[in-house]
Amino acid sequence: MADEGREMAVKARAASRALQALTSADRVAILHRIADSLEAHEAEIMAENAVDVEAAGGKVSEALLQRLVLKPNKIAQLADGIRAIAKQEEPVGRLLSRLEVAEGLVLDKVTSPIGVLLIIFEARPDALPQIASLAIRSGNGLLLKGGKEASRSNALLHKLIVDAVAEVAPSVGRDLIGLVTSRDEIDHLLKLHDVIDLVIPRGSNQLVSYIQQHTKIPVLGHADGICHIYVDAAADMDKATRICVDAKVDYPAACNAVEKILVHDSLVGDQLNALLKALQDAGVTLHGGERAAGALSLPPAPSPRHEYSSLDVTIELVGGMNEAIDHIHTHGSGHTECILTEDKQAADDFLRRVDSACVFHNASTRFSDGYRFGLGAEVGISTARIHARGPVGVEGLLTTRYLMRGSGQAVEKDKGVTYTHKPLPLS
Repeated sequence: MADEGREMAVKARAASRALQALTSADRVAILHRIADSLEAHEAEIMAENAVDVEAAGGKVSEALLQRLVLKPNKIAQLADGIRAIAKQEEPVGRLLSRLEVAEGLVLDKVTSPIGVLLIIFEARPDALPQIASLAIRSGNGLLLKGGKEASRSNALLHKLIVDAVAEVAPSVGRDLIGLVTSRDEIDHLLKLHDVIDLVIPRGSNQLVSYIQQHTKIPVLGHADGICHIYVDAAADMDKATRICVDAKVDYPAACNAVEKILVHDSLVGDQLNALLKALQDAGVTLHGGERAAGALSLPPAPSPRHEYSSLDVTIELVGGMNEAIDHIHTHGSGHTECILTEDKQAADDFLRRVDSACVFHNASTRFSDGYRFGLGAEVGISTARIHARGPVGVEGLLTTRYLMRGSGQAVEKDKGVTYTHKPLPLS
């Protein structure tokens, strides 16, 4: 089993190097073929997904079941996202800087693929074509491990994608994207730090924590999506109500759904009551934080740091923005936070001071998404501070390397060269 995993990773790396050797137009053609194939096989994809959903009923949590379901317009949205990725500026080999090190000695810094990526995701079959397309655009090899609850959906989507790669680029072939089907295989793959360069988990806190604790391979992602909205004293309450309801109800199981609403205590009374009623009318169950539980007669929240992933939300009262920010930094996960206010100075202060991957003013936390950010898709949302943060698109799957062009220079203990270190134009 370990040898199979290693062989899969080695083949993916070899295929990724063949992919990088293609022209940009060829890589774009692969993406268009994938998008076309998804649309052409939509009925088959939806049928396989329906079988997965039926089989999972009663066996997985409601939140996981919601992630498993492919909505009616999802295939069209996926195809649009893949075509948007194809339209992006060529990411591989992009010149970032050029320096004359010495006369006749020039150093370029260029973008480069990371190598071989291992993506582990629960349910969410729509993640497979998104991630595959981002890997292709960025020139990376890919190993995918989806949850067993989405096995039929993932198998068909994988086949359509690797068939498209092989049809457009036979030199790259089907090995570029491997699909891991055994759960045991994951533990072996996590040990292959010499042939896998980055792991990106998408799933529960337990999944992400397990992976972080069982591999030497760098891990990019987030364990929790504990998103906050702070309703300021200067908030437009009609606007605030609409945003809070959307942030919770639009997709409760998503990692960018709001889990805690912090409310300035000056709003207690009719204004806050109207907000709470709107949430309840939308089917949301309210829980109270340490202060709000008593003051608003709400059942206490399970903990100050809790991710529901359901139609539940914690309400808490704060004395002002400073307290709200301290609360977010103490109990948040660094994912997405929002301030609702008509006070521009307060909003600017919040955006500057809150240390999270995404920070919004007067907009739903649900906008924290690669597709909505114009990235075409995302491999996930990172709360890490190194390499990539927030929704990770093509650029987050790149690193850099240096290319030097000389004319016979030797170092000779730095006596054989006169350093100029002169920046040069990129064109």
